[in-house]
Amino acid sequence: MKKKAICLVCGGQSTEHQVSLLSAINVAAAIPRDEYDVLVVGIDQQGGWHWYPDGVFHVNGSDADRIALAPGGVPVFPVRLPAGAALVELENPGQRQFFEVLFPVLHGANGEDGAFQGLAQMLNCPCVGCGIASSAICMDKAITKRLLHEAGIRTARGLCLRAGVSQPGCDEIAAQLGLPVFVKPAGGGSSVGASKAMSAEALESALAEAFQYDEKVLVEEYVVGREIECAVLGNHELFCAVPGEVIPKVGFYSYEAKYTMADGAELRAPADLTPAQVAEVQALAKRVYEALDCAGMARVDFFLRPDGAWVLNEVNTIPGFTSISMYPRLHGLSGVSYPDLVRRLLQLCIDKHEGTCKLIRQGRPSSR
Repeated sequence: MKKKAICLVCGGQSTEHQVSLLSAINVAAAIPRDEYDVLVVGIDQQGGWHWYPDGVFHVNGSDADRIALAPGGVPVFPVRLPAGAALVELENPGQRQFFEVLFPVLHGANGEDGAFQGLAQMLNCPCVGCGIASSAICMDKAITKRLLHEAGIRTARGLCLRAGVSQPGCDEIAAQLGLPVFVKPAGGGSSVGASKAMSAEALESALAEAFQYDEKVLVEEYVVGREIECAVLGNHELFCAVPGEVIPKVGFYSYEAKYTMADGAELRAPADLTPAQVAEVQALAKRVYEALDCAGMARVDFFLRPDGAWVLNEVNTIPGFTSISMYPRLHGLSGVSYPDLVRRLLQLCIDKHEGTCKLIRQGRPSSR
């Protein structure tokens, strides 16, 4: 049987460029080569696409602070041709590398916000993970909160502030939400630009920091509780792995705690929960997944309050796939090995694309 060609895309222009490269190292190693050929493409921080024919796409791969795209990749751009989707070499347009599936290992803007998923749809190419609409919705934490409120799912109280628009003062925000509060860019990820403000004065600095990354910033109440993460897999028939718990050691689960500090947090997998709590949070994670029209995969994060109530924290449609990331780790504990997880994600996206193509042939286009 002819092997399908996978175009694995990593890097990107977002602040999570290096995290993407760390994840891509593991994903690239896990793709079963007896079933798929792999084209690795790195997007540099200026937006240029580079194909690495030998598959060696990174330098300093063992150092989260210094990892970078390797020099010397072939400049390419993706196109839709009569024969299918392909990478065309910029300096030699007659040279084309065809592929049949896109696997984005991209975090943040232009990666998991619907932009890349829109490109995949224009290329008429299956793309691993959520579609355009769900990717865009989940990337914007403020919109996510509004939709989940409509679905009856509890989220933290908060305010959405916009740059250049009259907004309440820090004292007023503190009076409304209490202190401390969490401040985060509405469209950010990996806790980049996020901080915990203990006072009105600190809140002012936290807002200035967050507005460097997004024109829309979310200020949320501090939720006392345990941080529980759920790894959901599937399109229609959903599988939720055993939950895990993040126990921050430095105030909150910051970017540094996630990726550069050896003891920034304890990742406890599986989480120490009762069977009833496990069943409850798994069912709730699936409700969130369905309410936001997710497909393929997502990591759904909650707070478990002391009174037993679950509060949605956020949803990640392209969760981390590094060697210590919770999403693949939880699936591994649930009997789904890393290679099998990658294999399932690829098949899920192919199935989803075939379903969409069938709808289009019947005259009913789908946003998924």
